[in-house]
Amino acid sequence: MAACPDDGSCFAVVCDGMGGALGGDVASEIAVKTISGRIAAGWRAGMSNESLVNLLTTSITAANICVLDRAEEDPRLRGMGTTVVAAAIQQDRLVIAHVGDSRAYAFTDRLEQLTKDHSLVQDMVDAGMLTPEQASVHPNKNYITRALGIAERVEIDFTERSFSDHEKLLLCTDGLTNYVDEDAIAGILSSGRPEETARLLVEEANRNGGGDNVTAVVIQK
Repeated sequence: MAACPDDGSCFAVVCDGMGGALGGDVASEIAVKTISGRIAAGWRAGMSNESLVNLLTTSITAANICVLDRAEEDPRLRGMGTTVVAAAIQQDRLVIAHVGDSRAYAFTDRLEQLTKDHSLVQDMVDAGMLTPEQASVHPNKNYITRALGIAERVEIDFTERSFSDHEKLLLCTDGLTNYVDEDAIAGILSSGRPEETARLLVEEANRNGGGDNVTAVVIQK
């Protein structure tokens, strides 16, 4: 989901559940509602980067506990979890928080990946055991090493950078990146307005097989 408060700034949250159809849907729904609700409640104009990081941290931490608590209440949901990638934009500043393998990209005349997957194959790439090309077709490429709802403490990575008026920000699940390559993503992002490009990205993933849930949010100031 994405929201733009009256001060002209914006925040967005994308989650991708795991743990079976029921568990994954419940975990991602809890996380999106908790994180977006907490961000909206704590949002104010002119926040510093440090304040934005703190707001994202407390919101994601709360979501982690909510997912854990719900799984404890319902045995059918044991083992459920969810990724998250969240972005907060104020004026020309962008702060991204993420856990798992949902991603954030910036696009101007080229596509730039802003997050690094918390996954088994990414760890193997970092260790020099796989090339990025090998990682993209590895049978264990969907094994993530961090998620909400798995442990009481969650480790969150942050990216802070400038965000200019002509840039587009893409937040997406691996249901997009597993079925649409980066050249095709860049081509679609260059083709129209944010709402239209988000729809076209999802349609392209589904056209290419769409074997997973596909979520894409595109923001342009």
